[in-house]
Parts: sequence; structure tokens; C-alpha cells
Amino acid sequence: MVRITDVLIAPITTEKTVKEPGKYTFSVHVDADKESIAKSINHFYKNVKIKKINVINLKGKKKTIGKGKEATRRKPLRKATITLEEGQTLNFNDFK
Repeated sequence: MVRITDVLIAPITTEKTVKEPGKYTFSVHVDADKESIAKSINHFYKNVKIKKINVINLKGKKKTIGKGKEATRRKPLRKATITLEEGQTLNFNDFK
């Protein structure tokens, strides 16, 4: 099992993820489940009420060089989108 302090890796801030208020996206550990993500959010951000957590897994892609030779492989990534109750906000400066 993953420790609570190691579940959240980094916040993801792009135009698409910042568009909707009350929704925040984090890169999380590959072995993290929704319960451990919720505990980790409450550990770093006190007094936050989570409404919903959506998780997506992205496979690691391989990079090819030349005629189909595999050079390296990117790591698999897991992203979590956290929806907070109305009126709740997160400050990414408080993270780690």
C-alpha cells in the first residue's frame, strides 16, 4: 500500500483542467485508489469536502527511433480529477 504522503505526485494545470471551477486534477501514484486519494487530499488541504473523485489510467507509450526500433518507454500515468463541494477551493501553493 502507498503512504498517504506519496499518493499525490503533482497538480496538473492546463487550460482544460482549470476551465471548470471546483474541479482539480492531480497526477497520482499508479497504485493509489479513490479512498487513499481522498485521505491524501484531506492530509494536505485541511477542511475540504470532496464531492466526487474520477480516476483515469494512461498507458506508457513507447518511443521509436529509425525503422521501428524501440528506444525508450514512457512511464504509465494515473490522473485523478477531484470535484469539491460548492464554495470549496484548493490552493496549489499549499501542496507539499
